[in-house]
Amino acid sequence: MYKKTIKVADIFSKYSNPIAQIVQNACAYDSEIHAQAANRRVNLKSIMGIMAFEWKTGMEVLIEAEGADAEEAVNAICSYLLCES
Repeated sequence: MYKKTIKVADIFSKYSNPIAQIVQNACAYDSEIHAQAANRRVNLKSIMGIMAFEWKTGMEVLIEAEGADAEEAVNAICSYLLCES
């Protein structure tokens, strides 16, 4: 398992459809990928889970993945959420 904690950037200003793009990014990897914040944990490959997660700029989120490409998946998702990609 690989994990990293970040503070989410302003994804709603940077991207046209950030919720769908998070799912697309997560689905590009074989690993199971989850986000966790404030006692909520969601599968990042689930559009419904992501929509219910209540993303906010500046919120602290733990991104974790388990699988062969876990480190690559976490780094890519974190880069997206930090508006680096």
